[in-house]
Amino acid sequence: MADNYEHSNKRQRTDDGSRGEIENRFRPAPSPCVHVRGLSEHAIEGDLVEAVQHFGTVRDVMLMPRKRQALIEFEDLNGAKNCVDYCLQGNSIYVAGQPAFFNFSLSTKIQRPGEEDTRPPNHVLLFTILNPQYPITVDVMHTINSPYGQVLRIVIFKKNGVQAMVEFDTVDSAKRAKQSLNGADIYSGCCTLKIEYAKPARLNVVKNDNDSWDYTNPSLGAEKNGTCLARSCNDLGKESPVRGQPLLQEPRFGSAPAPYNGPAGTGFGGGPGGPPGFGGGPGHYYDEGFDGYGRPGPFGPGERFGHKNGPERYIRGPTVNYEGTAGAQGAVCMVYGLNMDKLNCDKLFNLFCLYGNVVRIKFLKSKEGSAMVQLGDPISVERAIANLNNAFCFGNKLQLSMSKQAFLQEVPNPHDLYDGTISYKDYMGNRNNRFANPEAAQKNRIQSPSKILHFFNAPPTITEAEIFEWRIYGGGSGG
Repeated sequence: MADNYEHSNKRQRTDDGSRGEIENRFRPAPSPCVHVRGLSEHAIEGDLVEAVQHFGTVRDVMLMPRKRQALIEFEDLNGAKNCVDYCLQGNSIYVAGQPAFFNFSLSTKIQRPGEEDTRPPNHVLLFTILNPQYPITVDVMHTINSPYGQVLRIVIFKKNGVQAMVEFDTVDSAKRAKQSLNGADIYSGCCTLKIEYAKPARLNVVKNDNDSWDYTNPSLGAEKNGTCLARSCNDLGKESPVRGQPLLQEPRFGSAPAPYNGPAGTGFGGGPGGPPGFGGGPGHYYDEGFDGYGRPGPFGPGERFGHKNGPERYIRGPTVNYEGTAGAQGAVCMVYGLNMDKLNCDKLFNLFCLYGNVVRIKFLKSKEGSAMVQLGDPISVERAIANLNNAFCFGNKLQLSMSKQAFLQEVPNPHDLYDGTISYKDYMGNRNNRFANPEAAQKNRIQSPSKILHFFNAPPTITEAEIFEWRIYGGGSGG
């Protein structure tokens, strides 16, 4: 975007036949608009205003996060001249703790493509999320905006990338949020915020869900059997984030991550942080009672294969990422070679839940016999690949690999499979996930498919004949 303002040198032929320079990007004419280069990747709009406000009143700021550049428009030419002259005298201006380079811009004002230049400040902000590697929900937007004022309504739409509108109670609240958040990363290195004033004076929310929420009417379209989700509360994120730091820490996908994350194929990872296991890798321990994205909350009993009692969607607020796993790597596994006459989401869940918490499963309509499985963390994906790749299931050889996707998006209208079941299921918080807490994880035996089955929680009075009947009823081992 900087190329729209800062052009390379151009020359034109003069009357005497020589070529003269008509514009010089290094010595442009004085302008109320200042071009800033060499910014820290963590610099936000508020850092720029703070660094130059003593030179003159700042009218507008536009960040170009990808280029680590920005434009600052002062109210008058004197403010811009004071800023640039200060730098020309050999002084440094620090932005977010890092020296930056200031010069006059070739533009006299900040032009925002496709927007009215005269649009006044509004109490509704338009957020564009660049590089959205993690889900953006109303919980996420409320958490990062609530420190700057009362949030009335939020609407998220994904037609052109990921965007959101946030309605504040006052224009001043919106100004504070824009100044503090514009250019910031929600998560480290991704989900960068580009914030503009929106056109609407009021947001229209039809129902309260993950993509829209009216905090003035928390019961709007309330989900059946659910408790009031924390979105209606204003106690989220009361403290403003530290400058230069990501607003939130990377989310965990799935119920509490597998606490014994040794290297793939080594079994349980014993070590610091959890009860000792059988592997040599570091252990990771987390408290019980965390839902799909880590926020504490009780789970109601559910039926087999993920039908939950309680809210259809749990609170999706991100929380601390587990040690030793990079969120950017993702936790989605590609599965090929599936027997579509025999498998569905629930059966695939049964296969993958042995190696980690299953979050979502999606069968691909465009590629027959293929599916994507999102697990609780990348280590679980590695475990599944190490144990299931090249294994046979219902006569077909499975091929597994790590997906480039960081997570699976929700599928609003999934197609049907051969047996009439849907091709997409969300198992977040499912009671049948086997790594939901340290006690459950300790009972798991990480190994490849074999001819021997291990039964857990068998009653003391069980007989060999009854076990044989179960095997016959279940059709034997599929793999």
